[in-house]
Amino acid sequence: VQLQACGGGLVQAGGSLRLSCAASGRTFSSNGMGWFRQAPGKEREFVSAISWGGGITYYADSVKGRFTISRDNAKNMVYLHMNSLKPEDTAVYYCAAASTGRVSIQSYDYVYWGQGTLVTVSS
Repeated sequence: VQLQACGGGLVQAGGSLRLSCAASGRTFSSNGMGWFRQAPGKEREFVSAISWGGGITYYADSVKGRFTISRDNAKNMVYLHMNSLKPEDTAVYYCAAASTGRVSIQSYDYVYWGQGTLVTVSS
């Protein structure tokens, strides 16, 4: 079972990126999925989550209105569309699969984690 996140990179403030998370080894169509991030010297924090069917989404206040989470269960993929990026969005972003189909903002509800992809936003 593996989650592979990609799509990170260097972008100027105000720019956009789309992160992708590919799941392999099993289907995650019944699992809630989430994105977390960890900035240098800081603890990992919740960014966004989506329910198994995609009908319910949660966002951290810091990204609400700028980021959009989505999923394609047929492709076993989850995405994080990031717009209006700010330097404070700089972090390693991790995708994760929850133990249930519900959304959760708590990292302890997630049992599978990807390796992370680095997003750097320059001012």
